[in-house]
Amino acid sequence: MSDENLLKQEDYQQKRVDEYIWQQSLNAGLSRKRFLQILATMVVAPAIGGLAKPAPAQSEESTSCLLNPASTFKTNGSKILKPLPRGYISHENGTLEMNWETMYGRGYLVPNNWFYVHNRNTPPPFDPSTWRLRVEGTGVNVRREFTYDEIIGMPSISVTCAIECTANGRRFFAEAYNKPLSGTQWRLGAIGVAEWTGVPLGLLLECTGLKSTALDVLIEGADLDSLSSKQTKKFKFSTVVPIGKALLDNSLLVYAMNGEPLPPDHGSPYRVLFPGWAGNVNVKWVERIEVSETPIYSPWVIEQMVLIGSEYPSSFPYKGKLITYQNVKSAFELAWPAKLPTGSYLLRGRSWSGRGKIVRVEVSTDGGRTWRLARLREPNFPQAWVRWDLDWDPVPGEYSLQARATDNLGNTQPSTVPWNDAGLLYGGVVSHPVKVLN
Repeated sequence: MSDENLLKQEDYQQKRVDEYIWQQSLNAGLSRKRFLQILATMVVAPAIGGLAKPAPAQSEESTSCLLNPASTFKTNGSKILKPLPRGYISHENGTLEMNWETMYGRGYLVPNNWFYVHNRNTPPPFDPSTWRLRVEGTGVNVRREFTYDEIIGMPSISVTCAIECTANGRRFFAEAYNKPLSGTQWRLGAIGVAEWTGVPLGLLLECTGLKSTALDVLIEGADLDSLSSKQTKKFKFSTVVPIGKALLDNSLLVYAMNGEPLPPDHGSPYRVLFPGWAGNVNVKWVERIEVSETPIYSPWVIEQMVLIGSEYPSSFPYKGKLITYQNVKSAFELAWPAKLPTGSYLLRGRSWSGRGKIVRVEVSTDGGRTWRLARLREPNFPQAWVRWDLDWDPVPGEYSLQARATDNLGNTQPSTVPWNDAGLLYGGVVSHPVKVLN
């Protein structure tokens, strides 16, 4: 599947739906038409056939405990191991949200100790002398086990891009619709841009004799999670990407972050990086990769990596609209709510898109009645973000600041977004409260 087609989420999802129906009808000894007729009459569709194998449980982003890759580390019972700088926003055990106020005046990259964290479990222990990565499945000719040192010794590249939690901005759904939502109540700080260094995943797969018929790639981490809060059985977290995404030049098996060994909270010794895609696709603490000649329907993908709501009809086996690429967002480098002194002020912020690079940012200081173009600052990498600024001379009073960005594919932040039950991919324009003091 080409990179161009990967941008078309609906096409990719429909292709996987069609493949599932074809596969299950063959297994049942039925025609595709007859299988669809039976499926339409069932109250609980998943009773047919069962869905692939249970997968695993990941987390999403964080930071700077400097790990010496030549030695082991042990956990201390906490879900987060790095030392915490002042100003972090902590919602619950295992999550830390970047404070946008602290980014004012900082450079393009987010320092490791400020990068956001979402750990469902404590980072697992790592011993480089015993750690192994298994690569297997029907899509490779040779099953391989790689040591830590073998992978470190392979040719590597560095990619500057964002990793963003799929639920970044979740609390704005609850506020816009006046409905409660479970899960971490992120504002917009569940994102960070870093320089990631690692081995191209395609190069690693070539070492196993990758077949031309390979279709899907499952990435499995070492941490455990249940599929829902009602389940007690734990599985290892995993995700699935099409082979076309896995073979892109910037899809990496990462071992370094901002020039330092990958910290435990970020997936040491290795995590995968799929630029532009939803955060939990970038599985941490990787220990197994499966390449398959047939579609893989991981429960975490078909049940959790989807938008579920009245605006997002399901397509069996997916429970809603499949999530791949992140959408367009913007944030001000201000406290929430912010208090500023009277006088000239340089408003600063950042905007980003999972699909490309930002080409325009508009800022409103009057709640969306009028808009001005912001100045874009270099660098402006695709699938990372752009820094922007705007001169502002406010008088004392209360303000509602808004920013909306447009990427090079024409995607612009809307004023409102449809509800989904998990509060994922909030991309609407956000009103940032600011009080200017005498």
